[in-house]
Amino acid sequence: MSLRWRIMSLTVLVVVLTVLVSVSVGYYATESRLGAFVGQIGDGEASQLARQLSREYTAAGGWDTADGVLAEAGYGYAGRPGEERSREGEENHVEALHKDPVRVVIVGVDGRVVADNFFELAPGSPAPELAGHRETVSNLATNQPAGHVYVDVDQELLSSESHGFLNTLLLITLIGGVVTAGVAILLAGWLSRRITAPVTALTEATQAIARGAETRLPVTSSDELGRMSEAFNRMTSALETQRALRRQLVNDVAHELNTPLSVIQLEAKGLSDGLQTPEDASAQIIQEVDRLRGLVSDLNSLAETDHGELALAPEPTSVSGLLTSEVERWQRQARARGVELSLEVSGDIPDLRLDVMRMRQAVGNLLSNAIHASEGGGRVVVGAGLEGDATVIAVVDNGIGIDTADLPHVFDRFYRTDQSRSRGIAGTGLGLAITRAVVEAHGGAVTVTSDGPGRGTAVAVRLPLAGVTRG
Repeated sequence: MSLRWRIMSLTVLVVVLTVLVSVSVGYYATESRLGAFVGQIGDGEASQLARQLSREYTAAGGWDTADGVLAEAGYGYAGRPGEERSREGEENHVEALHKDPVRVVIVGVDGRVVADNFFELAPGSPAPELAGHRETVSNLATNQPAGHVYVDVDQELLSSESHGFLNTLLLITLIGGVVTAGVAILLAGWLSRRITAPVTALTEATQAIARGAETRLPVTSSDELGRMSEAFNRMTSALETQRALRRQLVNDVAHELNTPLSVIQLEAKGLSDGLQTPEDASAQIIQEVDRLRGLVSDLNSLAETDHGELALAPEPTSVSGLLTSEVERWQRQARARGVELSLEVSGDIPDLRLDVMRMRQAVGNLLSNAIHASEGGGRVVVGAGLEGDATVIAVVDNGIGIDTADLPHVFDRFYRTDQSRSRGIAGTGLGLAITRAVVEAHGGAVTVTSDGPGRGTAVAVRLPLAGVTRG
């Protein structure tokens, strides 16, 4: 069963159960209260009628006004006590004056009938055994009993009427329940479509991405479903970027591998043909092998950072000594390109706990980028100093610079700017990504700034002073 039908089925089931429970509880609660009410009618009306008769008896000094009291209360007729009426007339009067089928008989203290609103017992006749609720009528002046009033409610008729009311109420409630269930089905259908439509679109988009297509989900709301679509679109953009970077990586790595392999092949060919001396050929081959080893090392470093395996072995390290060593190591490459490479250290920089090998790799990547981005006559300055609670290492060049649109992506793996490609600068776009991973593993941060193409680049590495050791 699909998710949509599950949602609809569960919604309808909940509504139907709610309606059934509501109808059942309402029906039985109303029935219970009506039953109790029917049972209380006789007691309540007998007590009230007895109080009225007691007042009238005391005021009149006898039963002369008894018929008037019954008529006023809706249980009797206005007229003479012995006046004959037809049964049809009596029923019409009873229906007009009192809607409940209640018989009232007043019996004096001597046991004789005073009044019977159903005219079945003649006034003055001995009272038989009477059913119903009995209340005493008293002479309030002497506080002595004057007689009794019997109120007999037709329980069977009232019960049938209450059940008729309950049946009508049940029918109305069931009709309302059916209407509610119908509305619930429509709402469930609309809600299920609203919930499952983004899920279905997500499934189709995922399948399209698996096939290599580019797709986006429409964002039609700001709720959880809308945020899901936004997250999917961000993920899709990231995947597309990574795909492009991977394709570029394949091209770059292929180019980087092809060049040294071609050189090695040519040197070997020249050596075999006697066109190259063993010393020159071996020196060139060793240089190209070192280039290949550097590429493999960068790829290994990238794999370590991707899997969180960049382990550090920190030790007390002189920042000035580390930078001096790196500048000396890269002087040969700088002179070969006609670039001036210098070191400027300001102040007394304390020793830091650093992984020397990793930090040399990070600084070496920055120097390599700066030297290759500078043309003959260019200048690369490596600086170091204290800024607040951090040691800052800066590598500044006046080379080709970086376009403003490229700055947010320079730390992306495999990313290379158009300037570096157009000028044939070698590289795979891994250096800055590896440098940032190394610096962040030391608790620092690295930033790149440039005023645009042709205006140079500045890279700043901030390393916290926490854990500083002074030699």
